[in-house]
Parts: sequence; structure tokens; C-alpha cells
Amino acid sequence: MTAFDAIIIGAGQAGPSLAGRLSEAGRKVAIIERKHVGGTCVNTGCKPTKTLVASAYAARLARRGAEYGVVLDSPVRIDMPAVIRRAHQVTLDSRQGTETWLEGMVNTTLIRGHARFEDPRTVRVGDDLLTAPQIFLNVGGRATIPDLPGIADIPVLTNSDMVMLDRVPEHLIVIGGSYIGLEFAQMFRRFGARVTVIEKGPHLVGREDEEISEAIRGILEAEGITVVTGADDIRFAKRGRDIRVQASAARPEVIGTDVLLAVGRRPNTDDLGLEEAGVARDSHGYITVDDHLKTTAEGIWALGDCNGRGAFTHTAYNDFEIVAANLLDGEDRKLSDRLLGYALYIDPPLGRVGMSERQARASGRPVQVSHVPMTKVGRAVEKGETQGLMKLVADAETRQILGAAILGTGGDEAIHGVLDLMNAGATTDQLRWAVPIHPTVSEFWPSVVLGLS
Repeated sequence: MTAFDAIIIGAGQAGPSLAGRLSEAGRKVAIIERKHVGGTCVNTGCKPTKTLVASAYAARLARRGAEYGVVLDSPVRIDMPAVIRRAHQVTLDSRQGTETWLEGMVNTTLIRGHARFEDPRTVRVGDDLLTAPQIFLNVGGRATIPDLPGIADIPVLTNSDMVMLDRVPEHLIVIGGSYIGLEFAQMFRRFGARVTVIEKGPHLVGREDEEISEAIRGILEAEGITVVTGADDIRFAKRGRDIRVQASAARPEVIGTDVLLAVGRRPNTDDLGLEEAGVARDSHGYITVDDHLKTTAEGIWALGDCNGRGAFTHTAYNDFEIVAANLLDGEDRKLSDRLLGYALYIDPPLGRVGMSERQARASGRPVQVSHVPMTKVGRAVEKGETQGLMKLVADAETRQILGAAILGTGGDEAIHGVLDLMNAGATTDQLRWAVPIHPTVSEFWPSVVLGLS
């Protein structure tokens, strides 16, 4: 049995950074990874998908060249193997960079293999037993495969498969109208596929306000994507080489060549022997943690997607920051202090922070709302990208900024002007009197404040 000061299971976004801080503090650390370091973000998530989004954007812009006075002599052609090679190289560079970093840590040992608990302080990896007084779980998640009628009879794709797909499907059917599904739907439409999105709920990206959801739908439909909502009885069947998808009894079936399942994710917690360590999970398999990311077992923490308290790379990294600050810096950082922001990387992207209007009104407080179409934003007009809107939600009495959304060009960046002020506790009055740079998308936030009512 080999003794360490700390064991980290999983080398996603939180694990390597935590290993680095613990190693710098003189702790002897083992970090265990059964597949690729970097987790979902590097291997099947952010890195490859946003690289593919960039290629799809380039294809779209090339086709629009004449609008800008740039005329191509022949139609745009997609070299899908080259597109995928570029995405793979971005992933490989990031993965190798993380591996080199980990292997260079003086007090850290990178161990390859599958880890399982033997007891609250002991982990088995193959024939080796490791022990430590502190254990950190950063095991991530994977795509959910729903038990839908006929699904066992057809080939299906997940996000992990899509980032490896070096061909353009003739007709891609996307099951699930939320963040992952819509990003792949738009990019593959731009690569040349026919695309149909089938969503169970009444709106796409159901957590957003209805006007945002409907604006997203309009953007996708304008590019030729078919959107089906209210799919209350999804069924699958083979039809020769094709796949039949029935969305509901009242709708005609959709015939496609490929099916992408994008209906959610599940944590990788079902094969860790958590019961041997006394680590509790909820009904969805997520590890139960308190406000400091401690599990129900003393000396064991859970970080990242596996704890169900955030489904993003930046929230996983913030989990690391919270744990490291509390254990090594004598601070008292909490999950409940975190202000959530995120983005949907269709084009134009959606940047979001804080409460939606629906959430704010449900809280019972007096609410002011302002929304402005991107056609009013000079920078968007100059770029020829005027789809979408900007939206701000505030407390009518305290002037506290409650939330914001920008569905528009540069929205994933421009949202940070509001996000940073919210983190600083600023009010709408302070946002109103900011002097932003012209011409930018962000400069319009003070004008959005003026529309609050």
C-alpha cells in the first residue's frame, strides 16, 4: 500500500489545478485518470466543439461574402476531414499540455487506471492500493442515453461521437433542444446537412425566458433547420438504411440518416465504490456535497460535474478555487457565493448571468426589465450581424442587477460587463454611468439600463 497526503480521482478541470496547489504546498499527491486528462472540456466538450463552431462560422461567413462585397468565384466546399483534424489538434495540444504540467509537478504522481474505494481512506487502482487522509473526486459526467421506444434498435450518436465525425450526415435528427444539441444542429447545418431538432418541451432551451427561446428558434429556422417542440411521445424505428423518428402521435414521422441524442448528462459515479466510502448520492447519481464541497464522508470532497452543482468548465474550476482557498489559504469560500454565468455557443451566441426574468418575478420582488433588439446596436449593424437582443433584469426598489442576457454578436464576451458588476455588488445606476468603449457591443449596456421599466 502506498501512502499519499491527498488522492485526486479524475483529471478534469478541477483535478490538475488542485494537484498543482497541493503539490506547491509540499503535499504528496496522487492523481488518477482512467482515460484522457483534461476531462470533458478538453476531449469531447469545449475545446473540440468550439473549434468546430469556429469552422462552421467561417463557412457561414464565406457564403455571405457577397453581402460584404467579397465575391467568391465558386461555391463554398466543406472538407470535413480537415475540419475534424483541426479540432483534434486543438484537443491534442491542450491534453498534452496538461499531461506535461502534471508530470512535471514535483510532489505529484499521475496514475493511469480505474479507481475504486476499498474504504473511506483507501483506493484501489488495478493491483495497487493507495491511501490518503484527503480524497477529492473530479470524475465528470457523460451523455444520458434515455430509454425511449425503439432506441435499442437504431445507431445513435452522442456529443463524444460528434466531435469525431469526419463526414456530413445527409439528414441529422437532433433529439434535445438545449445547449449541446443546438450547437451541433447549427454547426452541421452550416457544414451542409439537413437538420431537424426535436424537443420534448414547449420551447427550446427551456430554462431561458420565452422571448430568448423564441429568438433562438427564429435564428435556427432562418438557416433552414426544422424545429419540432412539444414532442411528447418520441419513438424510433429502422427504415432500411434510414431512421424513422416519431415525435408524437399527432405529428408526421421524420426520416433521417443519423440521430444525435442530446437530452442531458449523468455523473460518472456508478462504478467508484462510493458505498464503501460512505459517500452519498442523490436520485440522479450526483454526489451530495455541502456549501464547502464536502461529501457525507469525512475527508472526501467532490468537485466538478459529478456533484450536480454546476455543469460547466468554469464552475468546475471554481470548485477547485473554493476547496484550495479553504484548505490552503485559511478562507471560508462557499458554493452559495457563486454567481452563475454561462453561454450557448450558437451563432450569434447567448451570454447569460444571474436570474432570468421568470426567476426574478417568481422570487416575489418588484422587478424592472429592459430589452433592446440588436438592430439598435451600432457595432452589430456594422458587422452585419443584427440577430438577437439584449436584456436586463433589476430590482425596482434597490436597483440591484438581478440578471442579464445577450443573444447577439459577441454576446459571450459582452455579458461580462454585467457579470463583473454583479460580482462587485454594483447597481444599475453604476452601470448607467459607465463610459464604455465605442464602437462595441458592450457600450450599449448603459442604454439598456435607461429602458428599465
